[in-house]
Amino acid sequence: METYENLLEEAYAKVRLIKTNGERFEIPKIEGHLEGTKTILTNISQIISYLRRSQEHFIKYLLKELATAGSFKNNRLILQRRISSIKINEKIADYVKEFVLCQECKKPDTELIKDKGFLFMHCLACGAKHSVRAKI
Repeated sequence: METYENLLEEAYAKVRLIKTNGERFEIPKIEGHLEGTKTILTNISQIISYLRRSQEHFIKYLLKELATAGSFKNNRLILQRRISSIKINEKIADYVKEFVLCQECKKPDTELIKDKGFLFMHCLACGAKHSVRAKI
C-alpha cells in the first residue's frame, strides 16, 4: 500500500504549473480597430464584466478621461476620434486604481456603494471602506 506522501508527490508531478507574473488580477488589454476618424473597441464588454462594475459608470469615466464623445452599440464602444490603444489602456488602469482596487489591501474584491449622496468603495476582502468621487 502506498503512503499518503507518495500519492501526494505523484499527484503534484501530474499537475501542470500555470505561468503567470504573480498577479491574480490582470486587466485584459483593449482590442479594436480604426474606421476613418473613429475608434471601435470590440472587447469592452469583456473588460467591464472582468472589472465587475456597471457599464454606464465605466463608459462615462472612459469618455470623460479620453475627452471624446462615444456610443455603445452591439457590445462595441465607438469613440468619435482616433485614440491610441496605449492611451486607452492607461485610462483603464487609472480606473482600476481609483474604482476597483482596495487602497488598503490592493485586492480587486470591492463593490461600489452609494450612501447619503456619497460613493464608497467597500472591500469584501479586508472590510475597508473608502470614499471615491461620485461625480465623473
